[in-house]
Formats: sequence, C-alpha cells, structure tokens
Amino acid sequence: MVRSAPEYVSVALLLRVNPLPPSPLLSALALFTVGAMLVETVRASANERAQRARGGIEPPGDVYGLMRVAYPGAFLAMFVEGALRTAPPSAVVVAGAALFIAAKGLKWWAILSLGRFWTFRVIVVPGARLVVGGPYRWLRHPNYVGVMGELGGVALMTGALVSGVVGIATFGVLVVRRIAIEERALRETAR
Repeated sequence: MVRSAPEYVSVALLLRVNPLPPSPLLSALALFTVGAMLVETVRASANERAQRARGGIEPPGDVYGLMRVAYPGAFLAMFVEGALRTAPPSAVVVAGAALFIAAKGLKWWAILSLGRFWTFRVIVVPGARLVVGGPYRWLRHPNYVGVMGELGGVALMTGALVSGVVGIATFGVLVVRRIAIEERALRETAR
C-alpha cells in the first residue's frame, strides 16, 4: 500500500523520524567534529613519538584500544541518529552548542597546558614534572571533563536520545578506567 504524504508525515512525527535530508547545521557540526579529531590525532601522534624518544613508559592495561573506537563511534552514532530524527528544540540545540564550545575550550586549554606531554595514550616520562598549571590548577583531569562535555553537547545538538546516552555512558566507563591507570602510573613514576 502506498501512503499519501500526510500519512507519511504523521508517521514520521510519531516516530520522530526526519523525512528530510540532514540539515546543513548537522553536516557542519559533523565536519567540524571530524576535523578537530584529525588535528588532535596528528598532535597526539607527534607528542607520543617525542615522549617515547625521551624514555616514556606506557603502563599495562590501558583501555586506549577501546577508547579509539568508542570515541569516534559515539559521535558517528549520534550524527546518524540526529540525521534520522527531527531537530531538537532550538533551546536544546543552543544549550548543546554552549556545552560543546565550553568543553572543547576546556579540552584545548588542557592540551596546551600539557604541551608535548599530551597524547591519546598514557605515557609517563620518568623525571618529568606533573603539570599543575592551567586548568590542572582546579581539575585533576580537565581533558576528560572536556571530552565528556563534547559528547554531551553533540548529543543535545543532534537530539540523539539513544546513542547519546549509550555513548556517554560507555565512554564514561572507559574514562573512569583510564583515570585509574593514569593515576597508578603517575604514582609509580613519582617514587
């Protein structure tokens, strides 16, 4: 049976499915997010090589392998869900944008404060001093606070009710595990 346009629209509204192609705003957000990830990947890789050259040690048991899939995967799932849903209310999009911008700012403040010590991996260089300036003056792990805020901001802006919650919860568990590994590594090298 072929449905008429009004029936199709009413079914789409009921399921909150967007019958139109993704908005230019959603596409721009996806491109910005992917671009930022690429810039961060290049910077992290260069810093990782430099840290290893200075004798940097990577502790066992890190969850980086899972994080490198879960982080972009969460964004991808949210963008796909956002493309399939109708746009969230403007106030939610604005709140999501504010959260995303603040989170990205905090993350880059942490990255710049760590300088050559910032990487995606946990690598501790023996004898290196603990960074206590910038956002580290107030937060022990500002980079992770920023990452979780990025995920929350995109979830709000895309209206990703399912993948946003799943992505944030999944990545949150990995962050908690990562922080434990990082703290242990820092304690062991401080001895």
